[in-house]
Amino acid sequence: MAKIKYYYDTETCKYERVKAKTSDVILNGLGIFALVSIMAVAMVIFYFNYFNSPKEVILANQINEYKFYYENKIKEVDEAIKILNEVENRDDNIYRVVLGAERIDKTIRDAGIGGSDRYDDIRNKNLGHEDLVIELAEKVDLLKRKIYIESKSQDEVVKLAENKEKLFAAIPAIQPISNKQLLALASGFGLRIHPVYKVKKMHTGIDFAATIGTPIYATADGKVAEVSVKFSGYGKMVEIDHGFGYRTRYAHMHEFAVRSGQNVKRGDLIGYVGNTGLSTAPHLHYEVLINRGQVDPVHYFYNDLSPAEYEKVLELASIENQSLGM
Repeated sequence: MAKIKYYYDTETCKYERVKAKTSDVILNGLGIFALVSIMAVAMVIFYFNYFNSPKEVILANQINEYKFYYENKIKEVDEAIKILNEVENRDDNIYRVVLGAERIDKTIRDAGIGGSDRYDDIRNKNLGHEDLVIELAEKVDLLKRKIYIESKSQDEVVKLAENKEKLFAAIPAIQPISNKQLLALASGFGLRIHPVYKVKKMHTGIDFAATIGTPIYATADGKVAEVSVKFSGYGKMVEIDHGFGYRTRYAHMHEFAVRSGQNVKRGDLIGYVGNTGLSTAPHLHYEVLINRGQVDPVHYFYNDLSPAEYEKVLELASIENQSLGM
């Protein structure tokens, strides 16, 4: 209830009631309104400066979640790059070394993709955290490129391994007849006394003395390139093309167990020891050719000989005696 105010009138010597003017009421009201407005504005300013709105709280929580997921994704990408670096290291320093291939240059593996304007579309979106997004995009692009290069490298390594396996199978690596006692080697590669002319001539293979009918085996995988019969020279002869420049020749045979064009594996039976052509006794004349040139076959017996046995074969092959045929 509003208070009633009085004042003392000296003329009438009475207390008279104070009557408020309309203007005073209006001014008082405006003053109160202004004061309340100022206080309200001050409170709003204080609230927004020191307290977040519900929407801001939600947005802040979302930003924190995005930041958490972003940091996790960065860690995952960095971990993936680290794992891929280990794969690249094994590729360059183990697989390629074993297979005799060149390492992939580091500048190729780590080369960038695109120029500085590659991420302009991200910058132009005004996301507020463009640098973070661009950093993640750069790492993902690097990871993609490294995976692509390594996948191509792995394809090459697989092909090299397949070719290397074929190469190992194509290199002559055993003796062409059973020679466990190492007594069959009769004459080695090099200058030897010719059995007919009795002068030193180049002996282009190794002679294995054996009885007629002794089995002869292919010394490496390949395809039979020639099966021929002559009354002089090599007599009955088989030549096998092993690929990669390797060939082997088996001469003075008695019978054949293969035909021209037939594929053979190392250790397959190809014929039998004989005494045909220019031969003075039953034996096998065995040659190894690389790019059509004869080389010493004694260096291609490593698969079925121990180091001590190989030393003995080398000693026997070095004796300058008479060959058993041409």
